[in-house]
Amino acid sequence: MIPVVFDLDGTLVDSVPDLAAALNRVFTAEGQAAFDLPTVTSFVGKGLANLVARAMEARGLDPADHKRLAASVLAAYEAEPSARTRIYPGVTGALDALRAKGHPLGLCTNKPEAAALMLLRDLGLAHHFDAVVGGGRIPALKPDPAPLWLCIRELGAESAIYVGDSEVDAETAQAARLPFLLYTEGYRKSPAAELPQTAAFSDFAELPGLVAAQL
Repeated sequence: MIPVVFDLDGTLVDSVPDLAAALNRVFTAEGQAAFDLPTVTSFVGKGLANLVARAMEARGLDPADHKRLAASVLAAYEAEPSARTRIYPGVTGALDALRAKGHPLGLCTNKPEAAALMLLRDLGLAHHFDAVVGGGRIPALKPDPAPLWLCIRELGAESAIYVGDSEVDAETAQAARLPFLLYTEGYRKSPAAELPQTAAFSDFAELPGLVAAQL
């Protein structure tokens, strides 16, 4: 049975509140104003280092401080990755249904891998996934398709259906030439119709049927 590989932030979980808490903890300690949730959401998508770089640019901070601040934000996030994060409605049922039909499940995220694994464990989602590839495992990040292909190989497969919520995810699937199912309630910045996709859904109850339609 063909695997289904998922993005994490904005697809399976709403994690921006915890990302914002970590970012603001570090930036306020630097004497900077805190960011609101919509602003942090706009920074999400290309990994934590990019999120911190965009936050620094917004506050006019010296790029030479990026390595230090990124390390501090990661440490703050890993200290409390799940306190405010919530699983989107219907996710657990959809994952159970897909596994019951024999689909291996994978996770491919730009979130640093150790933080992703902690979050999955804390939220009780880890057991659903046969392979997890996060940021830092290889140098490339999505939208480069290399992390997605690594996840697929670790599932013992040569193809997959990819599920994500953003422009980055759509571009990743397009680069990999794989079917892409777009969750429309996540963190994308542009209209759903503008993203290349095989199908779109707003309710995870629809996902097993959409996967079956690709077989």
